[in-house]
Amino acid sequence: MEEKKLGLGSTVATGVGLIVATSCLLSLGVGASTVGIPFIIAMFVCCMLNLITAFSVSELNAMMPNLTGGLAQYSLAGVGPFLTIIVMVGGYLVCNTICGSAECAMFGNTLSTVFAGAGIPSQVYCTVLLVVLILANLNGIDMFAKIQDFVAYALVASLLIMGLIGCFEWGNGQVVHQSTVISGNPKDIFSLCGLAFFLFLGCEYVVPISKQVKNARRNVPLGMVLSLLLVFLMQAVMVIGFSHYTPWEALAQSSTPHVLYGSLLLGKAGTIWMVLVSVLAVTSTVNTAIASLGLIMSGMAKIKLLPSVFMKTNKKGAPYVGILSIGGIMILINLTGLSTTDELSFLILTGCVFWMMAYIISHLNVLILRRRLPKAPRTFRVPLSPVLPMIGIVGTVWMLYNIDSNLDVKLRIYKLSIGIFLLLAVYGAIWIKKVMKRPLFKPFQIKEVMAMEHELYQKYHK
Repeated sequence: MEEKKLGLGSTVATGVGLIVATSCLLSLGVGASTVGIPFIIAMFVCCMLNLITAFSVSELNAMMPNLTGGLAQYSLAGVGPFLTIIVMVGGYLVCNTICGSAECAMFGNTLSTVFAGAGIPSQVYCTVLLVVLILANLNGIDMFAKIQDFVAYALVASLLIMGLIGCFEWGNGQVVHQSTVISGNPKDIFSLCGLAFFLFLGCEYVVPISKQVKNARRNVPLGMVLSLLLVFLMQAVMVIGFSHYTPWEALAQSSTPHVLYGSLLLGKAGTIWMVLVSVLAVTSTVNTAIASLGLIMSGMAKIKLLPSVFMKTNKKGAPYVGILSIGGIMILINLTGLSTTDELSFLILTGCVFWMMAYIISHLNVLILRRRLPKAPRTFRVPLSPVLPMIGIVGTVWMLYNIDSNLDVKLRIYKLSIGIFLLLAVYGAIWIKKVMKRPLFKPFQIKEVMAMEHELYQKYHK
């Protein structure tokens, strides 16, 4: 029986899914309470940079379509296995697993606070949610899409409506008369770009499901672009809504700014609505992370960056080893309480360093493959290349420089990132030489990378 294909709506929902997370709503509150409405300027800059990344990923996908490992397989053909392992196998997977665990922790903390009388520990909420999503994703891509379509659009619609109610002062709460601009200093605004960049990370998670997307050559790039623009619109409206109903000081001190905004906007009804938004946000994010990371790990195993066991699928076609591994680690992190520590935001920012490095390498891959294979067929090309990919590289390096406005925190992030890079470099060198038996920096030919996706290659090249 032919597998059901996903349409543009599901593609956009997947792109939105990882971007709009509970931690993003927290970051949105932090940024808005620091400079006020001008935070939208920093958001716009970061949205544009992520659009350039979406263009680069779309061109790579056009050259090498239907690859479940996505950025890892592109990098293998562009910069070779060593950098691919450091950024993708180590940083990218670890970062996203930690971020997913953090989302669950924030969700659990929100419910345990709102329903304090129930006496249910936050870890219980997290574990139940993760078990449900693991079981759902084990039922295949169709079940993933059904969940994602509902929660992603319900989430965006809820936040847009709540934002618009605040923009037009239609709420039944007390309107706050305060300056909408805390600081118009460009230095203050652009120092928040590292924070704002986090609000748009993740649109490339569309790529691992591209094999199941109908008319992928159109819907994959369009889905990434639409998801970024939709998220920017929703978040900009929310910032304006904050300015009308939430005192900046209170917003800065809140660990759940969206719940605070909802309560001040619509009272108890707003609180309940925003709790539902928290449920939708974490479901959307973690559902996307579990499904896509399972596929990414399967793709990495096909190109021998991970053990071959991750290629195994169940009767529904789901890469169950990766799904169970990612979901299981998230459960373990939450049960041990690691995800509720004060260092969690610091760890997330450290993980984002690797995420940004993956974006930089994606732009490099486009430039390298344009030079190496200028006549290779591409159904999508980055406009104004090489200018836009170079802007993407410089812009992302700038984001790395602005990863945190506090110099001490920034230096700690850099030190930990360098340490992780060195550990991954040792692991990568040993793995490539002993297991892959390949040169560290010699890229694979595109035709070999694409052939490795096929089950016959895996059968006859063990």
